[in-house]
Amino acid sequence: MKNEKIYTVDEATKLMENFCAYQERCHKEVEQKLYDLHMIAEARDKITLHLLQHNFLNEERFSKAFARGKFSIKNWGRIRIVNELKFRNISPHNIKTALKEIDEEVYLKTIQKVAEKKFAVIKEPNVFKKKGKLLTYLSSKGYESELIYEVVNALI
Repeated sequence: MKNEKIYTVDEATKLMENFCAYQERCHKEVEQKLYDLHMIAEARDKITLHLLQHNFLNEERFSKAFARGKFSIKNWGRIRIVNELKFRNISPHNIKTALKEIDEEVYLKTIQKVAEKKFAVIKEPNVFKKKGKLLTYLSSKGYESELIYEVVNALI
């Protein structure tokens, strides 16, 4: 702990306001950051309460932004998004709300596009192995298995 800055509650509060204003954060990230700043439990609670009261920290807003971002930027499927939100201790209600951010039609077009793109780059002469690799890839992206089989069978 050499040369680490010691923060007052006010300094840490300002720091956390900036941390939350930069991008949406969940409670778990905020708790971890406060812990990393070596804040005592009472200070962590006080700062977290301040962030909630001043709308810097909003779990529903975070989960919606997370779902939209991971889907549109990383092309993640619903299963992966749900698992990542659960890992961040997001409530089931907020997870459900977040999934409503993903339009069904766009979701189906995306899995189709992702499958076609990956299929084109899999260098495997054996069609069954190629199909297997594609199934595994789409599954790791977090798409539902019935959708994966539908898309892959239509493709091959």
